[in-house]
Amino acid sequence: MTVLSKIISPRLPNVLRSQVATVTASSGNRQCSTKSSRKLPTSADVVIIGGGSLGCQTLYHLTKLGVTNAVLLEKDQLTAGTTWHTAGLVWRLRPSDTEIQLLNKTREVITRLEEETGVDPGWINNGGLFVANTKERLDEYKRLQTIGKVMGVESYVLGPAETKKLYPLMNVDDVYGTLYSPGDGTIDPHGLCTALARYATREGAKIFENIPVTNILTKPTEYGNTQIEGVETDQGLIKTQCVVNCTGGWANYISSLVGIHTPLVAMKHAYVVTEKIPGIENMPNVRDHDLSVYLKLQGDALQLGGYEVDPIFIEKLDKDFAFGLYELDYDVFGIHLENCVQRVPCLEETGIKSTVCGPESFTPDHKPIMGEDPRVRGFYHGVGFNSSGMMLGGGCGDQLAKWIVKGRPDVDMYGYDIRRFCPDVAANTAWINERSHESYAKNYAIVFPHDEPLASRNMKKDPLHEELEAAGCVYQERLGWERPGWFTKHGPVHVKAYDWYGAYGNLRHTEHGYKERLNLDYTFDHPEIHENIRAECLSTRTAAGLFNMSYFGKFYLTGPDARKACDWIFTNKMNAAPGATIYTCMLNKNAGIEADLTVSVIDSGAGGSADPSFQGDGYYIAAAGGAAFQNLAHIQTVVQDAGFNVDISDRSRDMGMLSIQGPKSRDILSRLTDAPLDNESFPFSTNRMIEVAGHKVRALRVSFVGELGWELHIPSESCVPVYRALMEAGAEDGLVNAGYRAIDSLSIEKGYPHWHQEVRMDDSPLEAGLLFTCKLKTDTDFLGRTALEEKRKLGARKKKVCFTVDDNVCLLGLEAILRNGEYVGHIRRADHAFLLEQEVAYGYVMNNGEKITQDWLKSGEYEIESKGKIYPATLHLKSPFDATNKRIQGNYEEPTQESLISMERARASAI
Repeated sequence: MTVLSKIISPRLPNVLRSQVATVTASSGNRQCSTKSSRKLPTSADVVIIGGGSLGCQTLYHLTKLGVTNAVLLEKDQLTAGTTWHTAGLVWRLRPSDTEIQLLNKTREVITRLEEETGVDPGWINNGGLFVANTKERLDEYKRLQTIGKVMGVESYVLGPAETKKLYPLMNVDDVYGTLYSPGDGTIDPHGLCTALARYATREGAKIFENIPVTNILTKPTEYGNTQIEGVETDQGLIKTQCVVNCTGGWANYISSLVGIHTPLVAMKHAYVVTEKIPGIENMPNVRDHDLSVYLKLQGDALQLGGYEVDPIFIEKLDKDFAFGLYELDYDVFGIHLENCVQRVPCLEETGIKSTVCGPESFTPDHKPIMGEDPRVRGFYHGVGFNSSGMMLGGGCGDQLAKWIVKGRPDVDMYGYDIRRFCPDVAANTAWINERSHESYAKNYAIVFPHDEPLASRNMKKDPLHEELEAAGCVYQERLGWERPGWFTKHGPVHVKAYDWYGAYGNLRHTEHGYKERLNLDYTFDHPEIHENIRAECLSTRTAAGLFNMSYFGKFYLTGPDARKACDWIFTNKMNAAPGATIYTCMLNKNAGIEADLTVSVIDSGAGGSADPSFQGDGYYIAAAGGAAFQNLAHIQTVVQDAGFNVDISDRSRDMGMLSIQGPKSRDILSRLTDAPLDNESFPFSTNRMIEVAGHKVRALRVSFVGELGWELHIPSESCVPVYRALMEAGAEDGLVNAGYRAIDSLSIEKGYPHWHQEVRMDDSPLEAGLLFTCKLKTDTDFLGRTALEEKRKLGARKKKVCFTVDDNVCLLGLEAILRNGEYVGHIRRADHAFLLEQEVAYGYVMNNGEKITQDWLKSGEYEIESKGKIYPATLHLKSPFDATNKRIQGNYEEPTQESLISMERARASAI
């Protein structure tokens, strides 16, 4: 018998490694494989490739939606890839309301399967215990407990003594506290997939094992992408227009058949199973995030595993690898054994019964990859589950089935959508490898609200990058793009090349000014950089701020059907003359908000990037950078589905964008242009080509922060001279550089939403307070109008509302909303508003499925719960800041002495 103490000190010698049982490809659970004797159908509505957790869940949920002419093809046997050896853990609390919904759906599925099928899916409800070794970690758990109260997940914060009583074998000497979730547990992968398969085939779906896919047929379209036509196997052709890739780490074998690359990597991921441990029976599963380990109950023993900083990459998974494992490398895995012994000391003298080291797929942001790929219509992804395919499978299979049948999911799945990745970034191997490594290594790290990656930075830099870096810009990264976060007084802050956290022979950076600046922001309270953000915000409110928003998506839609296309794609009225700029939404057919953005009506120009030449009508679309490719893909897909004759061009890399905002913005800009900037000559929500410091730019009179101001959309070659001219012209008026942390605060103070936060694809304009962007009083149809009008007749069952809190508390999102003492919703987005000097929070409230009315909203007493503490809150049905929009018209009162003093103090205190 091998005991853990022999492994830990010293490392397990080679002579002992042979004593540890390791299941290999040739000696695993594999049964005799034979080709299916059944004949393949000649056609199917849907073909799923891959018979693991996701494939079986998707097939199950398709049949639930009535799609029974569906086929699942597995090259070996069900679960043969990675599903068969998964730990099968189910933890229901995550720092995401979307993921909690998905996890709850999985639990719902597994608790009803035996009744539906007669097959036990192997659900063991022994509970889950999260261990915190620091105050910050326990604060994170308190946030999870709070959102759990809203979403029906029972949990308890325990002290060390209570934890010891619950788990007597645990060492709690260094434990700060724990979070106990009694509804957690484990699933048996074989039992689950057997039950799912039985239900689906009983309903008419077909499963074929030992049938490898040899080719996928596509045809080109006139819109530059391709369309699925069929799946070829060694047993024949299945005609279909819908293929779902559920092959996990083997995803790119299938993706390559349609000419694309899926951004994921395969790594070795391991656990060991101990010998019998007296007293361990019925204990909850444990995650010690600070030690980066988990301890899963397995009868009278434990499975031990975790996430290390030096995982072993698998350069290429063997195509025919099935029911296979690798030899465990204790030089890599040993750290987990040390940490497990620290948490449960009796493990030091406990034997190891077996080891499991298998392949798993991991992604650059540790989120799955799902949905239809815009490059290949009818090709859906269901891969990259980062060892979470079992616990996310029920929810994700449900959403993927709805994606296929109904066109879009009904939960906010943008964080999993393939369209979150720009194709050029997703095809960059270095970016995928570095980011996937960091995401793996940080899987158990505290999820702070403003966390930033260190891996694969500076991939996409705008023309102003070096200029702002020299000015002290601390950059953020959004899927390849660098964007300004905030500014420090202490000179340039360079992002260094990735050091792989010291793994693979790399030396860790001993001095990393950028990382040190990030650490100032890693807290669940107001950060040390609070005064920097205050200075940027109050300078914008009292003088002027200059924001580099160059990473925005910048698209032109022109051509014979441009007007018809825009009428259909955008919710607001598009029948404006050239020079108008229109704030609008894009919806899906279910009336879910796919984006909010501005569309400018333009004339044909001189042929530059800011004033293109074209025939017919023309529209310039400015889309938030973080979701720019998703926005572009949505537009392209809608155009293709409707058959419009238009040209769509992406000029995002050809232009920068500077936004000058604040009471002094007109004075500063007027020093650099001859164009009249008064309200009559250049009113709000208009655009025109002007010269700024001798450079042609497209100026939009709009604001994202609630101030008088202009966005300047500038050809790339003119960005630096225009920026320098603005800073020089604004010096006497106190113009400052400002970043996205300031935008976050200023925009929420004004009440302007961020898409994917308080406005998402699972919200409608009715619920989100955006009906004013919808042309419902006209006869012009638009995508989603029918569904929106139906929702309007029924009345909103949830409603976005604003709260302010006067107490000294930091709100971040995921806080609970209480009305008259009952939980009615949660906060989606929150921040400190520096002119109001209050916390401002936006969230959605519900009334037990009943219609939300103004009287119901006004008649309640409201509180916000944050980390287990409850604070009085004030409801606002309009923005508490400048609700009449005087400031964006340039109608200002003199700034208060208090705000000026606060600004000067902030500048003096800034880091």
